[in-house]
Amino acid sequence: MSRVASAVLAVCLSAGWACAQETQAVVKRYCVGCHSAKLKSGGLSLEGLDAGAAAGHAAVWEKVVRRLRGRTMPPAGLPRPNESTYAAVMSSLTAQLDAAARAKPNPGRPDTFRRLNRTEYQNAVRDLLALDVDVTSLLPADEASHGFDNVTVGELSPTLLERYLTAAQKISRLAVGITGKQPGGETVTLPPDLTQETHFEEMPLGTRGGLRVKYTFPVDAVYEFQLRLARDRNEHVEGLVGEHDVELMLDGERVKMFRVRPPRGGMDHSVVDRELNVRLAVKAGPHVVSAAFPMKSAALLETERQPYQAHFNMDRHPRIQPAVYSVSINGPYEVKGPGDTPSRRRLMICTPKSVGEEEACAKRILSTVMRRAYRRAVSEADVRAPMRFFAEGRKEGGFDHGIELALRAVLVSPEFLFRVEQDPANVARGEAYKLSDVALASRLSFFLWSSIPDDELLDVAIAGRLRQPGVLEAQVKRMLRDAKARAMVTNFAGQWLYLRNLASITPDMRQFPDFDDNLRQAFRKESELFFEHVMREDRSVMELLSANYSYVNERLAKHYGIPNVYGSRFRRVEFPPGSARGGLLGQGSVLTVTSYSTRTSPVIRGKWILENILGVPPPPPPAVVPALAERRTGGKFLTMRARLASHRDNPACSGCHQLMDPPGFALENFDAVGRWRTAEEGIAVDVDGGLPDGSKFRGRQDCARRFCGGPKYLLQPLQRSC
Repeated sequence: MSRVASAVLAVCLSAGWACAQETQAVVKRYCVGCHSAKLKSGGLSLEGLDAGAAAGHAAVWEKVVRRLRGRTMPPAGLPRPNESTYAAVMSSLTAQLDAAARAKPNPGRPDTFRRLNRTEYQNAVRDLLALDVDVTSLLPADEASHGFDNVTVGELSPTLLERYLTAAQKISRLAVGITGKQPGGETVTLPPDLTQETHFEEMPLGTRGGLRVKYTFPVDAVYEFQLRLARDRNEHVEGLVGEHDVELMLDGERVKMFRVRPPRGGMDHSVVDRELNVRLAVKAGPHVVSAAFPMKSAALLETERQPYQAHFNMDRHPRIQPAVYSVSINGPYEVKGPGDTPSRRRLMICTPKSVGEEEACAKRILSTVMRRAYRRAVSEADVRAPMRFFAEGRKEGGFDHGIELALRAVLVSPEFLFRVEQDPANVARGEAYKLSDVALASRLSFFLWSSIPDDELLDVAIAGRLRQPGVLEAQVKRMLRDAKARAMVTNFAGQWLYLRNLASITPDMRQFPDFDDNLRQAFRKESELFFEHVMREDRSVMELLSANYSYVNERLAKHYGIPNVYGSRFRRVEFPPGSARGGLLGQGSVLTVTSYSTRTSPVIRGKWILENILGVPPPPPPAVVPALAERRTGGKFLTMRARLASHRDNPACSGCHQLMDPPGFALENFDAVGRWRTAEEGIAVDVDGGLPDGSKFRGRQDCARRFCGGPKYLLQPLQRSC
């Protein structure tokens, strides 16, 4: 487009005119050649569509706007409009689409009822019953869609319903304080690649390694605690040279100090921890069970002489001291009663003094818990079904058993398991309507807390005051200050940044011998603390990329090459100008989950930037993707850039890789576990990168500056995605 035409388009847009003819001219010149009815590149045809009447094909033009916003179209190397023309065409299209949306709102709606996913279910139980239960063993993992696991959860198969019934039984019994006829048990194990040679955060000072478990004891009773030490594949206790002490603690207080000795005369190692058990009377409710080794100064000196930080593998980096593998908690024995637990105090809001008061008290208890569980006001009719379960349980085992059975019914009710938003009676099918205050409160709480509304939010919503001036803003600010808002970090950011994937990442031990679970956990905590700081301090979203600080402990600092950081505690560190660290693009979590076990992947890293930062995901890959060239071809080592260049020679691959590879190349100074490097196999790493708009940059810092200080269009997708 000529400068004159661009100027005309800009002027008429500034005057508020439609500029239909000028916009259509741009589309015809730069877009229709590839997106014709014949070629239909990317599955999109613009031939015959009028850019001056975008509202008539809103879905198509929304795709066009998305691509124009990220400057991914036209592809780099083809004729492209100048920046003012880009802005003018986008303004024209978005103005038309926005006007059509205002005239006939269509915000969309879920295709199905939305079932609580596993995280939401666990948090809802926590807030409903003051009960922390790990449901990962009770409910299956949810499938992810569009990067998140709360998008497509819907149907409730018979098998899944059985899992919910089992979970409801366990949770309701734990909340009320009712146990089975026989003692049970639960075992908590530590990851096998966890190094336990130094102090762990949240453990007592002067200890090393060990585990810390939050456990809810169902009743006042005696429980048995059994420790087991880590073993190699020959079932020998690892690192057991000489005598060692291991301490068992409950709520930070010592229960017993055990002495561990090597078996004599080649005896079976099973005798080593056979006697690492003790029985103890424990009050019902949540407690912290922990076990650790007292630190030995001699062992500290020995550790410092080791070439690696990782000590968990008998062949490469064997443990130099024993390590805790698991703790088993068995019981209850000699039951004294349900005790006074937070869950009983939350649930049992009244106590009947006689049999005649039981029904009224039960109705009060159930109506209160149902109001919170169903996220709305409840009626007499709502309470009838749970009251029938109460009556049945009351006959079999008394008042508490009646409440437990009724609570179980509430926990498997569709009103609790599903988020149902019914259309108002006077609204035609498919017609847009304003959400009720109650529905808005539920959406708000599941977004910010991944859980149910609390009483304050529910009271405001039921009273119809949530939309009043200032009320909604005040509630949002209050909710963000609440500790439950950390779900935005662990749940939202954990999925958005792929932090959940770290648990399944296992880099090749031969190439990355210093990688262990300690580093894996440090990666995740660094990113969580960083994201939480930006969120809670209401910092600019661009600080996610441009920050000159992060959070590290000694283990992570050594991995990054940061001096003068000691101990297991995470603390904020600021980086000097020109540092490789700072912002998400310099954090080990992001760099590791976007790599393979043996090497980096500019493709995955570039795709991550396009999807998560720019909001313009590349097209899906073809059905058959040819493999990359080998690292060594004809005796010559090929860098990743050279291998991908050969890959892009294939026409079926070039289109996508021209978009994905350039931004990923800018991060090639970081290896597959986020360590800094300047060369690979003696060849200098080339970090020249770029964006789909054709802009170029060199390395991570230049890449971040390009996002944060470049054209405004680069800022918008990140702001929207957050």
